[in-house]
Amino acid sequence: MSFPARFAERLRLPAIAAPMFLVSGVDMVLAACRAGIIGSFPANNARTLEDFDDWMGQIAATLPADAPPWAVNIMVHRSYARWEAELELVLRHRPPVVITALGSPAHVVEAIQGYGGLVYADVNSLTYAQKAAKTGVDGLILVAAGAGGHTGALTGFAFVPAVREVFGGTIVLGGGISAGRAVRAAQMLGADLAYLGTRLIACSESLAVPAYKQMLVDATAEDIVTSAALTGIPANWLQASLAAAGYDAEALKTKAQINLGRPEDAAARWRDVWSAGQGVGEIRAIEPLSDIIDDLVADFDAAGRADRARKP
Repeated sequence: MSFPARFAERLRLPAIAAPMFLVSGVDMVLAACRAGIIGSFPANNARTLEDFDDWMGQIAATLPADAPPWAVNIMVHRSYARWEAELELVLRHRPPVVITALGSPAHVVEAIQGYGGLVYADVNSLTYAQKAAKTGVDGLILVAAGAGGHTGALTGFAFVPAVREVFGGTIVLGGGISAGRAVRAAQMLGADLAYLGTRLIACSESLAVPAYKQMLVDATAEDIVTSAALTGIPANWLQASLAAAGYDAEALKTKAQINLGRPEDAAARWRDVWSAGQGVGEIRAIEPLSDIIDDLVADFDAAGRADRARKP
């Protein structure tokens, strides 16, 4: 495996708190790092560039040098109006990890690696994984079937081995990973890290509104609907939130045009419709992020002991 040892030794659990739109902020990043995993947030959660500048400054100034690394997620799709300005600020603050999404990372890799940062590309298919790998990224985040928000069609059981055959960098697996034993399974498949999204949305430190958090507590995997009707890209949503926003079954069969625009444009689309992955059934309470990670670590360790006990 290829995740840098200098970072791996700082983690209690080999995982990243995924950057989630309208969910991940400064408090959640700090809580994740303090709990022993990599914390991250998407740049477009900061409504203005001044806010984005301030958020990165706060995180860098608060975390000690030996803390788990933190990450920023930037969208590199041609329709996203702010990506160049966001990149300038990233180069100023130098986060240890930069996660690219919804576009080719080719035009940012050299700049980020130039200051020693790691570039992880978010991909949801083998085709995109192969294209991103050719740009020289340090890692690939495999968004597999069952992931919340923008999702993929491949199961992680097929996705990870196929990518590992052709890519020697860090592999992060996302998609329905909400238990410690699932993190252990991701490693057994060949991934270095797990991507934790849905399981963390209902944590006390997240920006999600209370009704969203409670809907997650009440939901099961059968309450998840996949549709490209909202953003033009297949995404997993909580069925109850779609119904409350007036979407019917026929409307969800359509595909919207991809137009990411500015953060305020996306916020208007996602404000009242809430995403979640198929691991939502593991959420049973609204609780501090540290408690969630404690539970995941205990389950991860128990799965490791059980695996060792099965071996002759």
